[in-house]
Amino acid sequence: MAAEPSASEPPGERVRTERQRRGDQGEQRALEFLCSRGLSLVERNVGSRLGEVDLLMRDGDTWVFVEVRVRASRAFGGAAASVGPSKQRRVRRQAQAILKRRFGDGAWPACRFDVCAIEGGEVDWIPDAF
Repeated sequence: MAAEPSASEPPGERVRTERQRRGDQGEQRALEFLCSRGLSLVERNVGSRLGEVDLLMRDGDTWVFVEVRVRASRAFGGAAASVGPSKQRRVRRQAQAILKRRFGDGAWPACRFDVCAIEGGEVDWIPDAF
C-alpha cells in the first residue's frame, strides 16, 4: 500500500511511508542531540549497495559513523539491540567505501561507530558501540 503524499511534502518529492517519516524524524533528533554535544555533521544518509550510514559526523579529528534506530518501546530488546552483526557489517563496509573515496589509500583518520537509539522520544547515545 503506497503512502499518500502529505501537505508538508513538496510536489515531485518521493512519497515517504509513516515508518520512513518516523525514521527521518529520529535521525533529525539524533543529529540535533549530537550537535548539542559538540559533534559536527559531515554528511547524511550516505549509501550504496554496500550499506548506509545514517549520519557521518566529526568529533574533533575523529570521524563518527552513526546508526540511528527508532522504536516505540523496549519490547523485543529495544532500538540498540536491533543493530545486530549483519547491520554492523553493512555500516562498516559503507564506512570503508566513504573513507577510501575521501582519503584514498593514504592515512585514514581515527574512526568510531556510534548508535543513537531512540525509544519513547529519549535519545540513548552509545559511543563506540561496535
